[in-house]
Amino acid sequence: MGKSVLQIKNLSKNVGKKSIVRNINFEVNQGEVFGLLGPNGAGKTTIIRAIVSLISRTSGTVLINGIDVSVDFKGTISEVGAIIENPEFYMYMSGWANLQQFTRMSRKSISEERMKEIVARVKLTDAIQQKVKTYSLGMRQRLGLAQALVHQPAILILDEPTNGLDPQGMAEFRDIIREVSAQGTAVLISSHLLSEIQQITDRFAIIEKGELTHIETMSDLMNEAHAKYLLKVSKAAEAVRLLAAMEVEAVATDDQHLEVLMTEAQVPLVVKELVARDLAIFAVTAKTGSLEERFFELTEGGSL
Repeated sequence: MGKSVLQIKNLSKNVGKKSIVRNINFEVNQGEVFGLLGPNGAGKTTIIRAIVSLISRTSGTVLINGIDVSVDFKGTISEVGAIIENPEFYMYMSGWANLQQFTRMSRKSISEERMKEIVARVKLTDAIQQKVKTYSLGMRQRLGLAQALVHQPAILILDEPTNGLDPQGMAEFRDIIREVSAQGTAVLISSHLLSEIQQITDRFAIIEKGELTHIETMSDLMNEAHAKYLLKVSKAAEAVRLLAAMEVEAVATDDQHLEVLMTEAQVPLVVKELVARDLAIFAVTAKTGSLEERFFELTEGGSL
């Protein structure tokens, strides 16, 4: 695992007497895509705004590359690229002019070569000289990404980045994020869309009612779920009894269907045993893990 780029320690935010987020702890490593997942109103945007100091923290510490944001705000924040809500542009200017305007405000000096390289990475080379008012939502979002990445930040922070994008726009966006993380940039992304988090993140945290309830790696989730198989057999209750004798956990969902927890290597042994006991097997299906199931499991059916 790469070095820690962002560390959040005991972050809390109160507004008046109301606690919005409580005691949030997580870190994002170099080259990692980390997802904050939770329903609207769970506190994801509050956490992100508190990280970049758009709102004050009631308590807690934010470290970027090991340096406290409160101690060196300018230095640490120059290592952050962010899109929070929709990126804003001068609509009457070209994409290139907007990017130039943005780079003039950067504390780092940014060459024209770097600008061209980032425009190519976000796939806007053909449209960069056109006025932004002619851009589709997806193109504007990619120009926002170019702004967030042009100063080579250590971490990219995105709050609900694909809101309003069509499926093609979302796919293009995901490709760019993967490319960026593959080159070593840490990425923190918030979303209420389970499918999006599932397709793009290495690890994810579930935020529920202002608390971080769970952190899990996506690979663990997928591997864990692969241990669950759905079987269609002639007598499900009988099959459950036989499997219990083999110390294999199984649950009948109706007369003919059961869910079995086993490794891939156990599948042929289980099938062989059931057939030997005169049970007909009509289907064996590996149940791929979906984040949705995990989310409902962890939040006890909480809705998104």
